[in-house]
Amino acid sequence: MSNARRWGKSGTRDEATLLGGPAWRLGELRRIGRIGLEFLRGFRTLHFVGPCVTVFGSARFADGHRWYELGQEMGRRLAGAGFTVMTGGGPGIMEAANRGAREVGGRSVGCNIRLPHEQEPNDFLDLFLEVRYFFVRKVMLVKYSYGFVVLPGGFGTMDEIFETATLIQTSIIGGFPLVLMGREFWQPLFDFLHGTMVKEGTVDLADLQRITFTDSPAEAMAVLERYARDQAGLRLRPRPLPILGEGGLAAGGGAESDAR
Repeated sequence: MSNARRWGKSGTRDEATLLGGPAWRLGELRRIGRIGLEFLRGFRTLHFVGPCVTVFGSARFADGHRWYELGQEMGRRLAGAGFTVMTGGGPGIMEAANRGAREVGGRSVGCNIRLPHEQEPNDFLDLFLEVRYFFVRKVMLVKYSYGFVVLPGGFGTMDEIFETATLIQTSIIGGFPLVLMGREFWQPLFDFLHGTMVKEGTVDLADLQRITFTDSPAEAMAVLERYARDQAGLRLRPRPLPILGEGGLAAGGGAESDAR
């Protein structure tokens, strides 16, 4: 895929304006319409990409780094098991997972946000979606996934961990697997969750048992595949409706189901 397309580049400050307090009423109304259209475009683009597993992690690890290589291996294994690999579409761990999926002929999807600086899509995407708002992006990364793999990362990755964990804890998205890979990196977080939060009663031990900490791609895959097979009632691909012009959106591998 050529990187000539503009990606992650925006001269607007839509989300900053949205969160900046009261604004001109007509402007707020236009913004609501824009948000609705953005969701609609995302739903239409991604409706046929599944079943997905979303991989989160830092954009700052380069090819050859141990976490990059772990992300690449997970991409290969996820695609080999029949999952579409979804990421934020950028460099680092995102690129690694998309690259691993592409290496074994799997489907590879990216969903990124426009920011005031340039970020190119990685070269291993079959499909990508660009959005204006962080919350729209997070909905897309969660909505189409049957599980989540998290490799080392920064503030954005931490945000994704805890938003996903909260949705699972409150049964909004069910007990989907949340797998944190890189025990050495995540050990301080593990200790804080178990040694402080459980001790103080702010979370239950049962909540933490929903999160798998591992270094093993085989263990991660066992958790993801077991849930998809035994609990999720996995539907691999909804059928396109030609009347809605969806024929071209469903291109790619994967089984077809009766879901609409």
